[in-house]
Amino acid sequence: MRLHVDQRHERVLELVRQRGSLRVAELASELGVSAVTLRRDVEVLAARGRLQRLHGAVVWPTAQPTEAARTPRAEGAVIGMIVPTTTFIFADIVRGAREAVEAQGGRLVLGMSGYVDTEDPVQAEHLLAGGAEGLLIAPSWFGGVPADGQEKWLLECPVPAVLVERSAPAGNPAARLDRVRTDRAHGAAEAVGHFAELGHRAVAAVLQEGPHAAQITAGYLAAVESLGLTPVPGSPAIRGHGEYDEMAEYLVDAVRNRGVTAVLVHSDEDAIVLVPRLQSRGINVPADLAVIAYDDEVAGLSDVPLTAVAPPKRAVGELAAKLILQRLAEHASGRTPTPRQHLELLPELRVRASCGAGEATARARVQDATSV
Repeated sequence: MRLHVDQRHERVLELVRQRGSLRVAELASELGVSAVTLRRDVEVLAARGRLQRLHGAVVWPTAQPTEAARTPRAEGAVIGMIVPTTTFIFADIVRGAREAVEAQGGRLVLGMSGYVDTEDPVQAEHLLAGGAEGLLIAPSWFGGVPADGQEKWLLECPVPAVLVERSAPAGNPAARLDRVRTDRAHGAAEAVGHFAELGHRAVAAVLQEGPHAAQITAGYLAAVESLGLTPVPGSPAIRGHGEYDEMAEYLVDAVRNRGVTAVLVHSDEDAIVLVPRLQSRGINVPADLAVIAYDDEVAGLSDVPLTAVAPPKRAVGELAAKLILQRLAEHASGRTPTPRQHLELLPELRVRASCGAGEATARARVQDATSV
């Protein structure tokens, strides 16, 4: 028969009093409840002073921690990390997080959602049941921010959590969470600024729909306005996966009929696909159209090596891991937690052949001069 919450609390206290200390996973198994439910029980009892929490274990307040209770601290924390994929930017983000956790004697355990938002809480519960004491999470929020209550499960998470390459708007409760992400708006503005320095006045943008489109759009539009560039109708053009021919036709029209001489493309894989399509339609890169890609995963391997905005991927993972470890240390020591943090790291622009100051720049300057 399922125990009432008060009965379950009494049973938890009874077991811990008898044995001195127990691992959370063992206690949950003995009571026949999920690790998530038991962690909530332990949080309540610890807040009342009835129990003492250590990394992954519960200790009777008057007892000295046994070897079982001390082991997690000696070995370091177990950190769960949920990402939608281990390809694209997340390969280096995971690598940075793993290295930071292992440097502190801990262990990183990975869960993947496959860009299915309902899979995020499933993966979280699995990681918590396995002993994860904190979570690094890149939720599968399509626009990069929660919609329709997607953040609810995260707010109920019984362990500290840090958002990775995701955010929540002001006013949403998830905005109170720690987070570490790339300032993608800054990266887009850097790209537009570089084009402007080369003499380009009409700069288009072709973006992949998804979590990063809104930030890149904001940076692109702000830079066009602040630099006094010519607005390009329909830019940024945000596309669905595989709409390469449509985007190529958009850019061909922009070059031939709207004076566009430069384009920012997200992502660099898309840019690599677009370049030969443009060339087959008589638009050469960079002679007719300068290109900057966004992400720099494979941009340098293009037939025409692509200038690219490079997010600090490994640093994002490293700082997110250090932040969650800091939260666990504060909790274990009983120190007053430091204020929550929203960290935004600046990407860098890596200049290659695709936006050179050659024929495209000369043509842009001639067009600008003749329009005065």
